[in-house]
Formats: sequence, C-alpha cells, structure tokens
Amino acid sequence: MRASAIEFRLRMLIMVVIVVLGFWSPWIEGWDLGQRISLLEWLALEVSRAGLLRFTYATPAVIVVGAMFAAAGMVLRIWGAAYLAYGTVHHGQMQAGAVMADGPYRFVRNPLYLGGWCMMAAMAFVMPPTGALFAMTLLTIFLLRLILGEEAFLTAQLGEPYRAYLRAVPRLIPRLYGALPAAGRKPHWLVAVVTELNPIGVFVTLAVLSWWYDNELMLKAILVSFGASLVVRALVPRSHADPNPA
Repeated sequence: MRASAIEFRLRMLIMVVIVVLGFWSPWIEGWDLGQRISLLEWLALEVSRAGLLRFTYATPAVIVVGAMFAAAGMVLRIWGAAYLAYGTVHHGQMQAGAVMADGPYRFVRNPLYLGGWCMMAAMAFVMPPTGALFAMTLLTIFLLRLILGEEAFLTAQLGEPYRAYLRAVPRLIPRLYGALPAAGRKPHWLVAVVTELNPIGVFVTLAVLSWWYDNELMLKAILVSFGASLVVRALVPRSHADPNPA
C-alpha cells in the first residue's frame, strides 16, 4: 500500500497526469460515459432537480462550496510550507530531519497533503463529473500511499520521537487544539506564498472567476497559475528557499 521511492520522486508528474485525465475525460466521447459539462454545473442542476434549492440559488451555493475547498487548500499549503523548508517540500527524495511540531504540524501530521487534496477537490469542480470522480479517487489513493511511505521512512530514520509524534497528532483530520507544545520554529511566509502560487490561483479561480460561469476561463486560469508556480520554483534557489538550513 505504501508508495515506492520512484513514485515519491515522480509524485508531481503522476498527480499532473491524473488531473489532466480528469479534465480531458476521453471516455465521454470514446465510450459515451458521462456528460461534457463541469461538475459545478452538474451539481447545481442535480440540487435543483432534487428540489433542495432553485437553480438560481443552487449554482452560487455550489460555487461557495468549491471556493471553501480552494480556501482550505490554499491556507494549508501556505501554512505548512511556511514551517517546512522549501527544499524539503519539493525534494525528489524523502527527507528526515527533526520531528516537525510547529505551525499546522501541531494539529495534523500531513497539512501539505491535506491541502493538496483540498486544492484538487476544488479543481474537480471544473472537471466533467466522471472526470472529477476518476481524478479524486486516484488522487486520494495515491496521496494515502505517499503518506504511508513517508511515515514508514520517518519512523525508521527518527525512531521513538517520531512514533510519539504519530501517537499525539492525527494523520489527516486536524485537531482543534495543539497536541504538542510549539517548538519555536519561525515561519517564512514570503517563501511559502511565492512557491505556492498554484493553490492561490485555484482559490482565485473558484472564489472569483467562477461567477462568470465560463468553464474555459477557469481552466485557463488554473493552467496559468500552475505554469507560474513551475517558473517560480525553478527560479528560487534551494539554498535561499530553505529558511532553516542545516
């Protein structure tokens, strides 16, 4: 069930392929499975057909839900990246330093993965319904595999201090209070914001651009934010991006 080293190294590429397939949904034309409308439109139609809300209210309600997922993803990604070194967040191999018990890591063990899942869930609102189901199912399984792989690696490297951390802090459902005292690590917000442009772009897309009801515009905005994040990450020197170099 755990992800292999090659899966971890290629995690970003694997997730990109899954997301692209979700947007493309080739089975719609190939096998006539599903509809070529966005999940946002489909959910609004289904809510109105079920008589829960009129369509004029159902659409804004669905947009708000999507924006909430995007907001959660943005906050968790930036908050987590502010406390964890950039070089560690985007390294091609698993890294084992000291046990992280600051910022969001006091409330949940995997804020970056949880934030990434929320960001992907927000993006799924722009996919066709069957594409959203496909993408979120595979992404959920893949992220769980990555988490289990990292936990096994860190347990082997750090031993009892990390096992105590596992017992104190939940894996994915955050606690409302810090289970551990803060270790005093300083957040570096600027580096986090600059290197996490993609979740920011997804939030802007769902919270602002979705009110234009233009699926093509939203897709372009997501692509632009993703491209911008790749450019920025390539330009940021790892030695400068690591707020707590060894």
